[in-house]
Amino acid sequence: MIVAVSFLVIVGKTASPILFARHIEKIENEGFDFQDSRADVIEGFNSAWHSSTLWSVIIGATTAGGLSIWVTRRITKPMLRIERVTQQFARGKLSERLPPSDIPELNRLSASFNNMASSIEGIEQRRRELVSDLTHELRTPLTIIYGYLEGITASNIEATPEVYERLMKETRRLQRLVNDLQELSKAEAGYLSIHLAPVKLYPLLSTLVKKFEAQLLDELTIHLKYPTNLPLVLADLDRLEQVLINLLGNAVSYTEKGTITLRVWQRSNRVWIAVSDTGQGIASEDLPHVFERFWRSGLASDRNSRGSGIGLAISRRLVELQGGQIEVESQLGQGSTFRFSLAVA
Repeated sequence: MIVAVSFLVIVGKTASPILFARHIEKIENEGFDFQDSRADVIEGFNSAWHSSTLWSVIIGATTAGGLSIWVTRRITKPMLRIERVTQQFARGKLSERLPPSDIPELNRLSASFNNMASSIEGIEQRRRELVSDLTHELRTPLTIIYGYLEGITASNIEATPEVYERLMKETRRLQRLVNDLQELSKAEAGYLSIHLAPVKLYPLLSTLVKKFEAQLLDELTIHLKYPTNLPLVLADLDRLEQVLINLLGNAVSYTEKGTITLRVWQRSNRVWIAVSDTGQGIASEDLPHVFERFWRSGLASDRNSRGSGIGLAISRRLVELQGGQIEVESQLGQGSTFRFSLAVA
C-alpha cells in the first residue's frame, strides 16, 4: 500500500501538471485564449489535484489498513489456536484436535493435523494396551516359576522330575510368548521380509495335513479338499506355512473330537483357503475380537496351554502383507471356520 501510494504521488506530481499544460495548449490552438488566466487555471488544477490526492490517500489508507487488520486477525486467530493445540498435544494431551477453519489452506492443515493426531493417539493406546497385556501374560508363568524355585530353595517342594518338567513347560511358554511378540512387532511395523513368488499349494497343504495327522487322537480326523487344475498363487511360502500352522494348531487345540477340514477353492482371481473344525466355537459377540492381540475367549482363557493369544494377530498381518484378507465364521458349540485369500499368480 505504501509503495503504491508513493508511486501515485510521485507520478501524479510530476506528470499531471505537464499533461494538463499540454491540454491547455491544445485548447489554445483551437482558438481559446488562456494568456491572462493560464497561471490561475494551472494553480487551480494543482490545488484540486492535491486535495483529491490527499483524500484518496486518507480513504485508501484507512480502507487498506482496516482490511489488513481484518485479514491479519482472520489468519492469526486460527494460527494461535493451532499453536495452542499443538503445545497441548506436545504435553501429552493426545485427545486435542483442531477445529475446522474458514480458510481452505488452514482447514486442510487442521485436517492433516487431526489425522496425524488420531494416528498417534491410536499408536499410543495400542502401546499401553500392549504393555498391559504383556504384563498380564508374563505374570502367570513368572509367578509359577518363582513359586516352584522358592519352594525348592526352602525345601518345601521336592525337586522331582515332574517339578522340573513343569518349570520347563512354563519356560517354554515364556520363550514362545517372547518370540510371538517379536514376530508381531515386526509384522505391525512392516519390518517382516515378504518375498512373493508363484506357489503351488498342494505340496504344502498335503505335508501339513500329514504332519498334524500324527498329533491327532482317534476321535479327531483331518481332511484336505483340494480341487484339480487350481492355479498357482502369489505368496511367500514360509509366511504362508506359518499362517496355516497357526490356524491348524488352533483347530486342533479347540477340537476334542470330530473333523478338521482344510479346503481350497478359486473365486475369480483369488484363491481361498479355509480351515474348518467341529470344536467348541466362538460366541458371536467375541467374533470381532478374535484377531486382536492377547485376546482370548472365556473358554480359551481357562486353559493356560492354549497359547499366548498372539497367533491370530500375526496370521492376519501376514495375510495382509501378502495382499490377502482373512475372515472368520463361528457358532458356539458347533465349530469355527477361518479362511483367507491369496492372489492368483
